Amino acid sequence: MVGLAGAALFGFFFALTYHTPTWVEDFARDYLQAQVAKHVDITIDGLGPPPGSDALSHFAAQVYEDNEARIAELKELLKREAREKLIDCIDAARQLDAAQRETISGWIEKGATSTIGLLTLDKSRLVTLIQSGYLKILGELKREIRGFAIINALAFLLLVLVSFLKPDEVHALFIPGVLLAASTLFCAYVYVFDQNWLLAMIQGNYVGKIYALYLGLVFLWLCDIALNRGRVTRVLARSAVGI
Repeated sequence: MVGLAGAALFGFFFALTYHTPTWVEDFARDYLQAQVAKHVDITIDGLGPPPGSDALSHFAAQVYEDNEARIAELKELLKREAREKLIDCIDAARQLDAAQRETISGWIEKGATSTIGLLTLDKSRLVTLIQSGYLKILGELKREIRGFAIINALAFLLLVLVSFLKPDEVHALFIPGVLLAASTLFCAYVYVFDQNWLLAMIQGNYVGKIYALYLGLVFLWLCDIALNRGRVTRVLARSAVGI
């Protein structure tokens, strides 16, 4: 029952990202806004003179160095302006169709933010910078959510499979079953009370890696029961009760 319930739950969220793509945008709205703001700040801070070894590039680099203080001021102004435009730009991006999104997504790869001057003089470039960052982060987040959901669903399905393949060892499945149920309750709790923290975990930070190791432990436990007749499980159980 635990295996089927968990597989159904995570399978539902996996299917939801395809059946209702806007669900991720609605669910992760605040998180996406925060991540886009960071992305824009990092992009603007990273802007410098045009690369190259020709005379014109050397001249541009010298001009950039001579006006470093002024350029730093321009970067701060651009970042403040981007923050003011952020919500409106993201709302506009959410209304774009697939073809428009694809066009904007390729904007950064084409070098459209190569200089601070272009962003300062052409404000439409700043809008596109925000929207392209939003679509990039959104695409990455969808992939991470799908991966997170399918890995959890497969872990629960493996629990079900082992219970049918090894009915004599079903009592040994209590521990991995409890571990998987605990992970699901943990995700449900964070989903309800701190969605941004859950999304940060899914995107692979330190806590996300610990969670991956946790699922890896459950997988090894199930493998012991399915392939090793639960020998390790029995040893651990005996140690726990002092036998």
